Amino acid sequence: MRRKRLLVGLLAGLLGSFLSLCVWFAGGFTGWEAKTYDWRARELADSRPPNDRVVLVLVDQNSLDWAQEVNGIKWPWPRQLYGVIADFCQQGGAAAVGFDILFTEPSFYGESDDRQMADALARKANSVAVAFLGKEAGKHRTWPDNVHPSRLQIDGLDEWLADKDKATIVYPRATFPIATFADSAAHLANVQLAPDPDGIFRRLPLFSLFSENQLPTLGLGVLFASEPELNCRLDGGNLHVGDTTVSLDQKGRALLRFRGPSGTHTSFSAAAILQSTIRIMNNEAAGPVEPEEFRDKIVLIGFSAPGLMDLRSSPVDSVYPGVEIHATLADNLLSGDFISEASVKYVVLLALLFSLLAGLTIITLDSVWLLGLSTCGLVSVPVIIGFAAYSRGYWLPIVVLEATLILTVLVALTGRYILEGRQKKFIKNAFSQYLSPIFIEELIRNPERLKLGGERRVLSIFFSDLQGFTGLSEKMDPENLTTFLNHYLSAMTDIIHEEGGTVDKYEGDAIIAFWNAPLDIPDHAARAVCAALRCQAKLDEMQPELKKWVSRDVYMRLGINTGMAVVGNMGSHDRFDYTMVGDAVNLAARLEGVNKQFGSWVLISENTFREAGRKIAAREVARVTVIGRTEPVTIYEPLTSEKRQENLTGYDTFSQALQLFYCGDFTAALEFFAQIAAHDPVAAAYLEKCKIYQQDPPQEWRGVWQITDKG
Repeated sequence: MRRKRLLVGLLAGLLGSFLSLCVWFAGGFTGWEAKTYDWRARELADSRPPNDRVVLVLVDQNSLDWAQEVNGIKWPWPRQLYGVIADFCQQGGAAAVGFDILFTEPSFYGESDDRQMADALARKANSVAVAFLGKEAGKHRTWPDNVHPSRLQIDGLDEWLADKDKATIVYPRATFPIATFADSAAHLANVQLAPDPDGIFRRLPLFSLFSENQLPTLGLGVLFASEPELNCRLDGGNLHVGDTTVSLDQKGRALLRFRGPSGTHTSFSAAAILQSTIRIMNNEAAGPVEPEEFRDKIVLIGFSAPGLMDLRSSPVDSVYPGVEIHATLADNLLSGDFISEASVKYVVLLALLFSLLAGLTIITLDSVWLLGLSTCGLVSVPVIIGFAAYSRGYWLPIVVLEATLILTVLVALTGRYILEGRQKKFIKNAFSQYLSPIFIEELIRNPERLKLGGERRVLSIFFSDLQGFTGLSEKMDPENLTTFLNHYLSAMTDIIHEEGGTVDKYEGDAIIAFWNAPLDIPDHAARAVCAALRCQAKLDEMQPELKKWVSRDVYMRLGINTGMAVVGNMGSHDRFDYTMVGDAVNLAARLEGVNKQFGSWVLISENTFREAGRKIAAREVARVTVIGRTEPVTIYEPLTSEKRQENLTGYDTFSQALQLFYCGDFTAALEFFAQIAAHDPVAAAYLEKCKIYQQDPPQEWRGVWQITDKG
């Protein structure tokens, strides 16, 4: 048997790794894996601070509002304003200034407006204008004569292109800035961005090719503008930019290491810079920004206002300005900490190692606790390693490793079942007739629990009954009665199971169920109440169908209590069931009947209300004593949010009246109850009770409504 176990474990590991790796190579995990990458990027974004040399100047919503409201400047802005911003940064000693703005048409304000901005670009040799490369869109098919060639020259490019997908790097079309800007700017860069298939921007190409020119992406372009002698060289799958090595994929793209959500990099509002310029020109006190703040900085100018259509989705933020993506590229180049994809060989070796370890663990451990802990530990290892790898600059796939473990566990458990499953099969066949499915699974996992006895647990207990069903059933033939009950009970049971409850038993039309056994359910009280409200809503929905059998509307009363009870296997040695007993169970049954006193349909105890907390809405109905108990119980009527919202005023009135009733002021309480009794059955019940107490006041009044029958 031991040898068979080891063989099954090894085969399970090999099969699990083979299947998962096949799906991985076919791209079946790509979407899920991308989500795990985003998870890591978000959680570890702040592990490394942004490079303080990269700063942004943003045309944000505040800038647009200031320009229009204070200066009467509508959008689009005159281009001389961008020239002013560029001049301001250059005066402070900026290392480079790049625009993530396409100026492809002459200014609306005339040629002089374009010339003023062009002059600002020409004043320094570190300005970067941008073009847009495209596959189908673009005015130019060749490099324009009036645009100076790109200055970027990457050594080893021809050799690198030999085995790459050139279609993703070479672009047949381009849109260039107007000649005035193209001539004035010292450098030209590409701002074309392409997201991953799910629309998230995780990668950027560092360069693209058009008409035999190597055009850098803006993030590389501004770095090149700040260091014109920077050497770029391709070697294998890596691009060396100065001392920084960047791992590229087959499409020439690099994985970005995001520093955090939008706003992580130092940024300045365009309005603040314009205001500071005005103050300087007027010899006034310093404005909100000083030119010195841009000394040796790489400055990217772009849009962040929502209406300017340059907002993208990134792993760290669903609304991320495009200029910040370029800033992230420049940041990664300066810091030298791009993310690299893990080697395929390394992933395959890890998958094999994990699968063999999981197969041998599952097949050899006998203790359920050790088996569970080991499985949880194994499943968590890929996540831990994946996060650790990301922190060191590698994207290690998590999903394929998790899939390998899960498939291996499934195959190993199947093998274990074949080898040792006869006892479990016997239990399932023998007890499936009368035990709940949840408890059957518990018995299969823990056969030692197959004994008489029980345990004390806090349960949320559910009793339901149909109003007047005895009279209805007497008028129905057995076939229709059976069909009706099956239809009704199936619908209600489905809801109870969906909310995590266990159906104890059916007694005719009555349903008895409980929550928090045999498995722990932390929010059991809220789930029980939710099940009750859903059952009532489902019953309303089913009325047209049920009328086929009973020819009138059917109504259900429900009582719920939360408290300590004994739950477990009870019965004889030959036949027993998983059920519950205790005072808490009896109270739940009583509350179902108490609904008759108040004309309500669902009542819950104070314990249930308190345990459910803010997850439910309810109104206090009464303090009652029921048969079999001497201590009063405060009861509540749970409400759907829609019902509560529709009658807020009525419930406030009821609450005031209830407090007067508790205080024994029946005359004043009657007046309040009378205001809402027409549409509130509970208030109507109190109205009649107040009339009785006016005529015959109770002695030693404690505010308690005594229930004198079982309902």
